[in-house]
Amino acid sequence: MSRNQALFERAQQTIPGGVNSPVRAFRSVGGTPRFIERAQGAYFWDADGQRYIDYIGSWGPMIVGHVHPEVLEAVQRVLVDGFSFGAPTEAEVEIAEEICKLVPSIEQVRMVSSGTEATMSALRLARGFTNRSRIVKFEGCYHGHADSLLVKAGSGLLTFGNPTSAGVPVDIAKHTTVLEYNNVEALEEAFKAFGDEIASVIVEPVAGNMNLVRATPEFLQALRRLTNEYGSVLIFDEVMCGFRVALGGAQQVYGITPDLTCLGKVIGGGMPAAAFGGRRDIMAHLAPLGGVYQAGTLSGNPIAVAAGLKTLQLIQAPGFYDALTRQTARLVSGMTEAARAAKVPFAADSIGGMFGLYFTDAIPRSFAEISHCDVPRFNTFFHKMLDAGVYFAPSAYEAGFVSSAHDDAVVDTTVEIARKAFAALHA
Repeated sequence: MSRNQALFERAQQTIPGGVNSPVRAFRSVGGTPRFIERAQGAYFWDADGQRYIDYIGSWGPMIVGHVHPEVLEAVQRVLVDGFSFGAPTEAEVEIAEEICKLVPSIEQVRMVSSGTEATMSALRLARGFTNRSRIVKFEGCYHGHADSLLVKAGSGLLTFGNPTSAGVPVDIAKHTTVLEYNNVEALEEAFKAFGDEIASVIVEPVAGNMNLVRATPEFLQALRRLTNEYGSVLIFDEVMCGFRVALGGAQQVYGITPDLTCLGKVIGGGMPAAAFGGRRDIMAHLAPLGGVYQAGTLSGNPIAVAAGLKTLQLIQAPGFYDALTRQTARLVSGMTEAARAAKVPFAADSIGGMFGLYFTDAIPRSFAEISHCDVPRFNTFFHKMLDAGVYFAPSAYEAGFVSSAHDDAVVDTTVEIARKAFAALHA
């Protein structure tokens, strides 16, 4: 028995499903999860000593690669002074200043410890600011596991949402309306029906949890126009795409200014850190200034702040995003060409350091279109790549990530392995 299998069986005795986050269990793709022991640059190694080219990067944070020497040094430097204080530090001020500088829509920012905490808190703040209850989200967008966000579309266009998780009361779900991503007509209809009730619209401008799906410019422009018209708060969930698709996030790419932004992943450099921030007049409603309460013992943790601040400094190097975008595009174009040569229905897309792989003929633009992808074929492809030393997300509904450590040799090796995998799929 492999050590991975032994660890998985052991883990299931004390951890539900053997994992601390569901997708890690490999339930979507089948097989045994890999238990990772160490990482370096573009690679990590499992409990059996197998090396993999890593295309999840801890689901986004490792934009400069694993164990970057400058990030490591920054963490080691602060470790000796203490792990956590429960009191403010100068480093918290520094990272707040850096975030506000890089994302101009953020005038003030509050640090938290996870993306879920950031989105949950931003929605509470939006409700407190507007004194309204209803929120609008979009099918296929994941904003963490807060109760009001684990909701799917109702049976009709404008019906209340339905819980997608046990333990979410219907009374909470009824305050969430779920619409189709990139559907401007449905959005306009929803605002026409109950715009005065909508506290906030939350959206991933580049979705990453139904695989990579980009918002259309028309969709985001309609969102900004309608939320302005009805006095609703527009929240961009950039936990995943923030600092991933551009230095200023997706809002820089699209030229849209949200009222609030949620950040995570990259701003922790691999440590547990996230944030939400935006307009000063909205943030003034947050305790201790206002009546919207939010608190966290480990918010602004000095170790996480050190890793995040150094990562934010590194990604400002001249040409960083040009190179990252070029390498990611090189990966998806090489894989697309390999699939075409093998006559396998396949499409791929990328923006900045994020990419999506789809076993279908065209790049999807909504959750419904994603749902038509050939999942069994993806699962076979996933295992062929995994067995050859390439680790993609263990689900057909997750985006992938490239780091600055993924050089030409790494990408070319991946494409060559994919060429053989596609050929085997066709056979």
